[in-house]
Amino acid sequence: MKRNGSREKEKETKKQRLLEQLGDRWLPYLTSHNTDFHELWRTKYSKFMLKEASEVSEELHQEVQQAFVNLLEHGCFFQDLVRIKGKDVLTPVSRILIGNPGYTYKYLNTRLFAVPWLTEGHEIQYINEEISAACEALNKLNSYFRDEAIVALQKYNNSQAKKLESLPVSDAEQDFPGFMKEEHISEDNRSSCSHGNQCANLESRTSYNVTLINYMDPQQMLYLKQEPYFGMGKMAVSWHHDENLVERSTVAVYNYSCKDPLVPRMKEEDLKGRDPAIWHIGLKIAWDIKTPGLSVPLYPGDCYFMLDDLNMTHQHCVLSGLQSRFSSTHRVAECSTGTLDYIFSQCQVALQNSEHKSDSGTITLKSLEGTVVKQVEKIHNEVEFEWLRQFWFQGNRYRKCSNWWHQPMMKLEDFWKEMEVMTHLVLCEARKVECPMEKRHEIISHILPSLTERKELRKEWIARYFGKETK
Repeated sequence: MKRNGSREKEKETKKQRLLEQLGDRWLPYLTSHNTDFHELWRTKYSKFMLKEASEVSEELHQEVQQAFVNLLEHGCFFQDLVRIKGKDVLTPVSRILIGNPGYTYKYLNTRLFAVPWLTEGHEIQYINEEISAACEALNKLNSYFRDEAIVALQKYNNSQAKKLESLPVSDAEQDFPGFMKEEHISEDNRSSCSHGNQCANLESRTSYNVTLINYMDPQQMLYLKQEPYFGMGKMAVSWHHDENLVERSTVAVYNYSCKDPLVPRMKEEDLKGRDPAIWHIGLKIAWDIKTPGLSVPLYPGDCYFMLDDLNMTHQHCVLSGLQSRFSSTHRVAECSTGTLDYIFSQCQVALQNSEHKSDSGTITLKSLEGTVVKQVEKIHNEVEFEWLRQFWFQGNRYRKCSNWWHQPMMKLEDFWKEMEVMTHLVLCEARKVECPMEKRHEIISHILPSLTERKELRKEWIARYFGKETK
């Protein structure tokens, strides 16, 4: 249930080691006014692709930007209380998740529940027409990004394949590690996605199922962290890899920093680093102090793609400008355990061990076998701590857009109540005088770990709840 503590400790150790190596000096980084900027981008950050606003249709720009404004005006953006190093921290950025019906996205121990966009086979009612239009526009952007990402990956793969052809095999393996795999070595007839396996592979890594939409007005923020390694200035989002994504899936982002004629622009000749008035995305190779970082300016309507494994090998941060900014970050979220269909199927597995007496309406257990009891209690914890408490902890924020989640969560709560009864029945059986000692020990040994975890997590969630009230 809890985040991987050893992984977090390892990351913190690497960070501290890197800061110790730096001492009082900054690592070098390049931005657009530096001579070697594009060469560094081409050689070290080639899987970061920028699509300027002028390359996107004006109609799509208008629909998406109006969607952002509508969501903001209706109060749909919320700061998340995330869990970092055992402490609850309020994010400086406000967010809303929109996506496939029944999908969720989890980051920093916080599960967000997607406001559904219109999907065939699902009846979705929104609070008003403006919210409906906003979700429709973002779904349209999602489809556009899916098509563009496939094209971008094909172009990238073909360009790398041409480079490989001009190199001896030994040099190719050294200069392009991991690129000698069959899926990357494409002949001309492969470049159009004519091979089914390659096409399916590209589609699986670009089939965006959610978008995490961010909003921040830096003028309203009393404090923003300074970028710690390069001296890039104030950060809206610290260095990170995006979490819980399908491996090697492409992330696509639409950037919209609101135009403000009062925001001062620095003259290029006066700049010693990035222009602090303009939003940038910062890029660096993870835990590398030799390769300079990259700071790419973002203008209203610009889009960018983090292709293939860039999110795994590199880290990125968002560097604050002076204007308020929206971004729609489209992801292929790893949802094997993060959809309503999944958790409902888990509930059905657990409830197979219960039987309702038609004459009295009481519930009895079909089996007290240790492995069955253990499985039921594990699912019991999953329903409570990964779903119900996550949902209700966030209050009624989702009702700002749609009541879609209300009914399934009430149904999930009914399942949880039945599992509570099942736990009680197991304990009653173990307490019976006639229960053989060996059987009693078996039951206790299988149920105790889940009960212990439940007790600790309930204490943690109560503390989180009261901590939230003071934020």
